[in-house]
Amino acid sequence: MAALPFIGILIGIPFVNQVEPLILGMPFVLAWIVIWIVLSAVIMGIIYRLDPANRQAVNEAAEARS
Repeated sequence: MAALPFIGILIGIPFVNQVEPLILGMPFVLAWIVIWIVLSAVIMGIIYRLDPANRQAVNEAAEARS
C-alpha cells in the first residue's frame, strides 16, 4: 500500500502527460501530481493507524493516564 504514491507519481506521469483538461486552472499533469501528494498523506495516515506497533503505544499511553 505504501508503494501506491510512488507508482502514481513516477510511473503514472508518462500516461497523463498532457495539458488538457484543466483541473482547477492547473494543467492535468500538475493536478495529477498535487492529487497524489494529498493521497500520499492520506495513505501514510491509514498505514500509521493500521500499524500494530502504534496501537500498542497508544494503549500503553492510555493506561498510563488512568
